[in-house]
Amino acid sequence: MRYKNVYFLGIGGIGMSALARYFKAKGFEVAGYDRTRSMLCEELEAENILIHYDDSVELIPTIFLQKNDTLIVYTPAIPEDHSEFQYFKQQGFTIQKRAQVLGEITRLERGLCIAGTHGKTTTSTMTAHLLKQSHVDCNAFLGGIAKNYTSNLLLSDKSDLVVIEADEFDRSFHHLSPYMAVITATDADHLDIYGTHEAYLESFAHFTSLIQEGGYLLMKKNILLQPRLKSGVKLYTYSSTEKADFYAENIRIGNGELRFDFVTPTEKICDINLGVPVLVNVENGVAAMAIAWLNGATADELKKGMESFAGIRRRFETHLKTEKLTIIDDYAHHPEELLASIKSVKALYADKKVCGVFQPHLYTRTRDFYKGFAEALSLLDMVILVEIYPARELPIEGVTSKIIFDEVSCQEKLLTTKNELISTLKSQQFDVLLTIGAGDIDTYLSQIVDALK
Repeated sequence: MRYKNVYFLGIGGIGMSALARYFKAKGFEVAGYDRTRSMLCEELEAENILIHYDDSVELIPTIFLQKNDTLIVYTPAIPEDHSEFQYFKQQGFTIQKRAQVLGEITRLERGLCIAGTHGKTTTSTMTAHLLKQSHVDCNAFLGGIAKNYTSNLLLSDKSDLVVIEADEFDRSFHHLSPYMAVITATDADHLDIYGTHEAYLESFAHFTSLIQEGGYLLMKKNILLQPRLKSGVKLYTYSSTEKADFYAENIRIGNGELRFDFVTPTEKICDINLGVPVLVNVENGVAAMAIAWLNGATADELKKGMESFAGIRRRFETHLKTEKLTIIDDYAHHPEELLASIKSVKALYADKKVCGVFQPHLYTRTRDFYKGFAEALSLLDMVILVEIYPARELPIEGVTSKIIFDEVSCQEKLLTTKNELISTLKSQQFDVLLTIGAGDIDTYLSQIVDALK
């Protein structure tokens, strides 16, 4: 790569920050802009990466204004009228989306690209951990902070495998060139981008056509998708509920543990102890172990890797566990994810009263899926809804958390605001609290824990 400097517009995003760390580790000068100073931004600053939080060309360090030496990487969340974005365009800088840069990396190394409506962050992080803990090793760009490494970037000086979370938003994963790909789910999402479920499925079909000749596709059994594979690409299926090329059987839950047997095309690995013991992770684990197994990880390495997997920040993460109260936080933001998260909590705490606080993410997603959200939330003993987290979107008339609230059928349900959430929680009785959503609900967790413990 001919550049010496890399400047990031939206550096604090989970995928952008991993790239920033990658280029910093490779010896490039790295700096960037973000709208808010998140915990990730603070971590990057501690790693000597310069970040500013006001949209101003004057705040860009001088070294990054040298056009021939600087690559600009941006996230689709940056608005078109952003003054720094406009400056770089007008001055003729090379500007690439994060996905384009990841695509270049998959052409230089062997990409293990994990795609799907949900499960991709956990599956990719598990895959990376299994390979990292084995003799195989890997690099990884993750969509979450792996608790085993307190990072979303893993680097190797001996492996050319690179695990990448392949994001379908804005068709980003079409820039990738996978050696192996996984598709975990194809339930409709991002209809603000795709318009219809059919267009969404077409996007995944196109992604499968990008797998390199001689590569592999691992697909969840019976998902809605007709893959378009190049000659020589081998197709495998996986499942946690039925026989497939790779599958789980003999699943046992009890005493805070979840164990199962992992069946491959040629061997059975018995008594896998799941490090994060929630039912949805059996499916994610089967996919991750399949990819690690196909790349040469041994049975013993797979068992040890799964048992030592500590999970991901904001993926079914326990923040408090006492005799009287358990507090769990989860990033679920699609109806199917919500359903899996709630079912897992109800299975683990079958005899407890479970209260869920849900922060809907995006007006368009709320509009498209409010009935599905309500159906999942209705499985809880108590539901508390706060206002929608808008992210990149402007409000849509008539779309608020109340349209979900009105459809929720459980007896105990409350509508509140983030500002009133703590006082609302203090006035209620429950044994388990599950906070759910992809917005900023997690920033309230320390206050919630302090108020309730």
